[in-house]
Amino acid sequence: MIASELINRTAVELHRRAATHIPRDVSRRLEEMLAGERESRPRYVLKQILENYRLAAEEGRPMCSDTGLPRFYVKIGNEAGIAGGMIALERALREATARATAEIPLRPNRVHPLSRADHNNNVGAHAPGVDYSFEPDCDWLELTAVHKGGLFGGDYRMLFPADGVEGIKRFFLDVISEFFRRGLACQPVTIGVGLGGTKDVCVRLAKEAASLRPIGDRNPEAQAAELEQELLELGNSAGFGVMGLHGSAAVLDVHVECAFAHTGGLPVAIQQFCYAQRRATARIRADGIVEYRDDPRWFTDYYRREGVA
Repeated sequence: MIASELINRTAVELHRRAATHIPRDVSRRLEEMLAGERESRPRYVLKQILENYRLAAEEGRPMCSDTGLPRFYVKIGNEAGIAGGMIALERALREATARATAEIPLRPNRVHPLSRADHNNNVGAHAPGVDYSFEPDCDWLELTAVHKGGLFGGDYRMLFPADGVEGIKRFFLDVISEFFRRGLACQPVTIGVGLGGTKDVCVRLAKEAASLRPIGDRNPEAQAAELEQELLELGNSAGFGVMGLHGSAAVLDVHVECAFAHTGGLPVAIQQFCYAQRRATARIRADGIVEYRDDPRWFTDYYRREGVA
C-alpha cells in the first residue's frame, strides 16, 4: 500500500521542483529560439529569461513572482493500493499544497470569487485542482504538479465541420493576436489545442496538451501531428515575439489533442502555457521508491484509446 504520508512528502517536493526548475525540453527550445531571433530587443528578453531559469534553480527560488494556480494531475495504476483510499490521497495533496505555499514559498493566489476570502495557502473550494487518469496492468501512482497561470491566453469557439482546418487556423490567429500583441500570454508559450468533445472536454484537453506534453512531442495521429507543425509555423511567422515585442520567437510548440465530437460541430479550445513552464512528475512505486522526471507521460495509448476496451 502507498502511504499517504509518502504522497504528501512527494507532492511537496513536486511543488518545489515545479516552481524552481524549468524542464530541460523548455530551456533547450528557448536556446534554439534565441539563436534564431534577429531582433535585438526580443533577443535581450530571451537572454534574461534563460538567466532567470538559471538563478531560480541555483537559489531555489520560484522562477516567477506569480506562482500561478498549483494543481495536480494524478495517474493511478489499476492495481495500485493507496492507504486510506482516495480520500486520503486528496487530503495529502491539499495538505502538501498548503505546506508548499508556506515553505517554498508560493504566492497564495486562490481567493473566493465573490467575498475575496483568502486562506493564504492556495487551498479552498475546488482548489487545488486534481484531475485523474488510469492505466491498466500496473501498481504505481504518478503525480504531476503544474503551476499554471489562470488569467489570460485561453479561449473557446464552436466551429462547424465545413470550417475545417482553415477555420481552426483563423481561430488560432485570432487568439494569439488578442493576447500576444499586449504581452498577456507571457510568451514564448506552448499552445495546447483541444479539438472535439463537449466544451468542458475540449477545454480540458487544450490545457493538458499545453501543460503535460514536452516540447517537440508530436501527436501519434498523422493529421493531428501535421496540424501541430502548421500552427507552430503560423504562430512564429505572424510577426509576434516575446512579451508583446515584434519578432519571431513567440511559440515554443503547439500540441493538438482530439476527442470525438457531435457530428454537427467542430469545438476548438486554445490554452497557453507561458515560458515559466512549471511542471514536475514523480512515480511512486508500490515498494515506496519514488522516481522523479520532467516528462509527465500523461497522453498514453490507453488515455487516447478509441475502442471499447
